[in-house]
Amino acid sequence: MSLPSPTLLTARLRLRPFAGTDAGDLWGLHSDAHVLRYWDSPPWTGPERAERFLATCRTLAAEGTGTRLAVERLSDGVFLGWCGLSRWHPEYRSAALGFCFTQASWGHGHATEAARELLRWAYTSLDLNRVQAEADTRNLACARVLEKLGFVREGTLREDCVVAGVVSDSWVFGLLRSEFPGLVEPDAGRPGQIA
Repeated sequence: MSLPSPTLLTARLRLRPFAGTDAGDLWGLHSDAHVLRYWDSPPWTGPERAERFLATCRTLAAEGTGTRLAVERLSDGVFLGWCGLSRWHPEYRSAALGFCFTQASWGHGHATEAARELLRWAYTSLDLNRVQAEADTRNLACARVLEKLGFVREGTLREDCVVAGVVSDSWVFGLLRSEFPGLVEPDAGRPGQIA
């Protein structure tokens, strides 16, 4: 069963399926060592990695295991990053949240705004009960975003990641449908899915 890749709107952002034309922006994002310093893999070293990322997006959707959406500013269409769901299990009603945003977009609430809309869509359209997220324990900004979304820190995965010889721990966060703040069914009077 395939998984839809919706287009979602918030007051400031558009979340949309990736297109081939996004390869350059993805390369810029994932080759930035500062942005990727707490990521679970090293920065990309060649632009061909963007094509592999886009192929993975198509595979996730086709296999029905997840969706990744590009995030752009509504006012001018500038690419800000992406957020997505993976490990979707309809039987268990669970999925995992991930996101990555450009350094220029940090501190403006874009990650929180985009992830909140994706979660709203997922809880209502996919009938999710639980969403999980993981963050490097050094990545306090990511932890703050997750906590603003209502996630609860549930534990620590000790030394679960090794990138370029650096060993790190990860926090595990969980958000239950019953805990998601302001969950309402979409209606024509508020931003939401448009396609």
